[in-house]
Amino acid sequence: MKRKRIGITVVLVFIIAGLWFFLRSGPAAVEMVVVPVKQGPFVISIYTSGELEAKNSENIHGPSGLRTVGIWNVSISELIPEGSIVEKGDWVATLDRTEISNRLKDVETELEKLEMMHTQTRLDTTIELRNARDELVNLKFSKEEAELTLQQSKFEPPATIRQAEIALEKLDRSYQQSLHNYELRKQQAKAKMQEVTASLNQVRRRHENMLAVLDEFVITAPKDGMVIYRRSWDGSKVTVGSQISTWDNIVATLPDFSVMISKTYVNEIDISKVRSGQHAEIIIDAFPEKTFTGSVTEVANIGEQRPNQDSRVFEVKIMVNESDTIMRPAMTTKNTIITDKIESALFVPIEAVHTIDTIAYVFKQEHRVIKKEVITGKRNENHIIIKDGLKKGDKVLLTIPGDTESLTFERL
Repeated sequence: MKRKRIGITVVLVFIIAGLWFFLRSGPAAVEMVVVPVKQGPFVISIYTSGELEAKNSENIHGPSGLRTVGIWNVSISELIPEGSIVEKGDWVATLDRTEISNRLKDVETELEKLEMMHTQTRLDTTIELRNARDELVNLKFSKEEAELTLQQSKFEPPATIRQAEIALEKLDRSYQQSLHNYELRKQQAKAKMQEVTASLNQVRRRHENMLAVLDEFVITAPKDGMVIYRRSWDGSKVTVGSQISTWDNIVATLPDFSVMISKTYVNEIDISKVRSGQHAEIIIDAFPEKTFTGSVTEVANIGEQRPNQDSRVFEVKIMVNESDTIMRPAMTTKNTIITDKIESALFVPIEAVHTIDTIAYVFKQEHRVIKKEVITGKRNENHIIIKDGLKKGDKVLLTIPGDTESLTFERL
């Protein structure tokens, strides 16, 4: 028991001694980091990530007449692997035929009914007109008989002659009426046939158009090239099961690799610095040892909200000056857009400049450290231009001295 108390006492002594030593020791000395004021070219850049795409490409379209057959969306049932090399006329994709096949069956049924109706109408009008012609012939014969009867009755009593004249007039009037009715029936039969024929031809055209659209459900390459899947507005690629619509029926593209661009997005804070014609450097992530040059060709006027980004961004396209076989669409890139370059400027690291209200100053080291007021200019990612207050070779501190209140503040 006594030994246990002695051990506890020793431990407490060590703890107390450690606390006393810690509390007596002063703050660790701050290591002073001194850098010189430099003069030389000052480059202001914006760094972005992007994606390669061909400047020029030919789209591979789906059927162009989907709307004419009442179909608004159709899904892809088969698709050639992305990156496949194809020749003109080679198979690229096949679309799902289910909906158009069902519509085609309905049209074929309607067409069959109209063809039967057309045949029936033609037979009916033919029989009707034939009967009308037979009636005219019979009336004509009856009229001739009445004329003969009238001629033979000229020696008969007047009443008999008059009776024969009346009979002839009746037959003549019936013949003229039947002749007129026959002309009306011909016009009526012609109108019926025209109506049925028009309906039949309309359905035939629908049937032919549907067959032509159905043939386009097998999509082929319009020229030689490498197949690259189309990307939708959210960046996702077209795959088996994806749908194409009457308004956007592009399935894939055949890019021209001779001229490539890097499509990137610049945030709304920096977009005012970017304009067409600015120089850029491009590094392909897959080949970081190679650096390509380029220039900004397009800057979007309207921002957009991209997935997984809080702020709005603006699309910027950078044309790559060089051509290389390693470049492929959809390769990711790191882009450096040079927004400004000053041939000769004084500059220091951004960490060396401090502010009080609107006054900027640095900790300048001479024979002693002083606060030196400066006028700053443009800045880049790491450095800031000093317009006044320092000269080339002056020494400034990157760290804040321990007692800043006692330092002399030298104003301009």
